[in-house]
Amino acid sequence: MNQNKNNRFMPLMMALCVVIGILIGTFYANHFSGNRLSIINTSSNKLNNLMHIIDDQYVDTVNINTLVEKAMPQILAELDPHSVYISAKDVQTANDDLKGSFSGVGIEFTIRQDTIHVQNVIKNGPAERAGVIAGDKIVSVDDQPFVGKIVTTEEAMHRLKGPKDTKVKLGVIRYKEKKVRTFTVTRGEIPTKSITSTYMLDGETGYIKIKNFGQHTYTELLIALARLSQENFNNLVIDLRGNTGGYLASAIQIANEFLPKNRLIVYTQGRKSPRQEYRSDGRGSYQQIPLIILIDEGSASASEILAGAVQDNDRGTIIGRRSFGKGLVQQPIAFNDGSMVRLTIARYYSPSGRCIQKPYTSGADKNYEEDLISRYQHGEYFSQDSIKHTGPAYHTHIGRTVYGGGGITPDIFIPEDTLGITSYYKEASMTGLILQFAFTYTDDNRIKLNNFKEMMELSDYLVKQNTVEKFAAYAEKNGLHRRNLMIKKSHSLLQRYINSRIIYNIFDEGAWTEYLNMDDPAVNAALEVFRNKAAFPRKEGAAKDADKGKNTGKAQPAAGK
Repeated sequence: MNQNKNNRFMPLMMALCVVIGILIGTFYANHFSGNRLSIINTSSNKLNNLMHIIDDQYVDTVNINTLVEKAMPQILAELDPHSVYISAKDVQTANDDLKGSFSGVGIEFTIRQDTIHVQNVIKNGPAERAGVIAGDKIVSVDDQPFVGKIVTTEEAMHRLKGPKDTKVKLGVIRYKEKKVRTFTVTRGEIPTKSITSTYMLDGETGYIKIKNFGQHTYTELLIALARLSQENFNNLVIDLRGNTGGYLASAIQIANEFLPKNRLIVYTQGRKSPRQEYRSDGRGSYQQIPLIILIDEGSASASEILAGAVQDNDRGTIIGRRSFGKGLVQQPIAFNDGSMVRLTIARYYSPSGRCIQKPYTSGADKNYEEDLISRYQHGEYFSQDSIKHTGPAYHTHIGRTVYGGGGITPDIFIPEDTLGITSYYKEASMTGLILQFAFTYTDDNRIKLNNFKEMMELSDYLVKQNTVEKFAAYAEKNGLHRRNLMIKKSHSLLQRYINSRIIYNIFDEGAWTEYLNMDDPAVNAALEVFRNKAAFPRKEGAAKDADKGKNTGKAQPAAGK
């Protein structure tokens, strides 16, 4: 009988236990985890309340939306140098380069004397199909005049870009004509290439220039490699100089193409982001080809991931100068109004364990912003002995010493060439006079220059035209005092810069790169390494005597320093 009573009260007792458990759990939640949540809520409420107070009581009328837009970047700036806010109107532009295409008319332009000058026309693009040619001046858009102070790069992009298949009417003045021609251009998808140059440096060595890491970079690389295969390349140079990065996935795919199976490419880790490793799958088609990567102080993020993977796995030789040191992982987070933040959630680490990110302090870090200038002033661009290794030593797959502290230090250091630099050359470069002259010269001689079909042919022609003398006369008319001794000392640099821009105007970025590479110290050092069969790194101390003096006179071994 007592047992039956107990059975009757058992459900009631269980219910009481559940209620007591909930009460106890709520108590601990409120007194422990709740403290942190209330801090966050209080802070966010504080910001919201401030906006309401300003809107309600401030002495003048304030646009709260504008105030928030200005405040967002300041808040993120207190975290790290690479967490950023992107307004809704700038999101499209920020994504276009990496997306691999944008919708527009398909021209490359420069603004001179408050007028758009068409510098290049995308082959088979909307503008070319409509009849626009390089050298045209755009003076109206959709029957509205577009000249004068209103003409800025941002405003020009706003008017020329637009949804695919929409039309824009361009009023154009052609060279030596006064009458305005009208072209109706149907906007279309314009591809933006990550790989801007692919060609053979010599009979055995292929060269690929990667401008950034976008959605289609890996596909572009495979096409470039297939093209070089048709020319029977046996060595490969990948140029990452000035490449500020892009998508992590593209850098991993490219590294995978050259690494043997199960090699660590990179790993990421953060406070709320557990360690995530990315390894090679062994399916790459170019695991054995001698490989050299070119980097400099402008190589950042995804460029450093690729260079670090090659270096730490002893897969190839890195040549150039220490890279930028951007190793923070940003996650894009969109808002309902179309704006977004790129919030740092983790750090990149190379296979040896080096953190790629250089040191920084939270908030407005002036030293971080001026780091490249400080490196220059410290002499790092000119001497490997000036490179500051602030981090600990790490070791590559075969035991070579590499250093943390930010960026990738090359195996072979190439100093910046200062021979021939004068104050005249600096002023001519920095004022934009060389670019202006090159465009004017191209415009004035476009009919003749368009007859040249090969870069080398045009290069030889320009040497005979004494473009330096013509530039000096042009520059003097435009405020740059003529300095004959300095012009003589800087003659080769001036000629190289002037002629390269004319070549760019007539051909494209690929031809421009090929021209500049003809006397490039880093490219020459790479060719020397290939000639010495030394692209695959060896353990430190091995065959030291054989390594001495095998670089160009300006190239200096740097790894393990």
